[in-house]
Amino acid sequence: MKLFGRVRGSLLCERNTPVVNAKQAIGWWEARRVPFNLIVGSAGVVSVAIVSVVSLGAYFLFNSDFGLPDPPLFAVISVMLYAVVVNICYTGGWIVELLIRSVWPEQADRFATLSLSLGLTLTILVTLLPGVVVGAAGIFGLAGHLIGR
Repeated sequence: MKLFGRVRGSLLCERNTPVVNAKQAIGWWEARRVPFNLIVGSAGVVSVAIVSVVSLGAYFLFNSDFGLPDPPLFAVISVMLYAVVVNICYTGGWIVELLIRSVWPEQADRFATLSLSLGLTLTILVTLLPGVVVGAAGIFGLAGHLIGR
């Protein structure tokens, strides 16, 4: 919840001037796409770094292929596909805002800031998930190896 609060209070997610038409709404979302992608990409770099360290550690220390995709090209394709899906979902944000704007125009600005905040928070968490899971599994595997299990 703390992450969501920080994201929601950030300059990226605030809308100080009410939007009055579809062009302004789309412009507001698209002006934030690059920062959104940079933030999510940074989380992805952290996640890939954790997975890489655990995988290389398992390979060199225990001669195990734990965490290594087979074939390695699968990891590159997965990252690229994930980026495309995240951006499709991001575009869905302004599409849904336009639908909300046509039905509940007084709630559209609030919806936009809330949905961007929540979407960014959840995307960061999902992006970090592989690193957390593989990192935890690597720590437990190392502990098991050290105590002889």
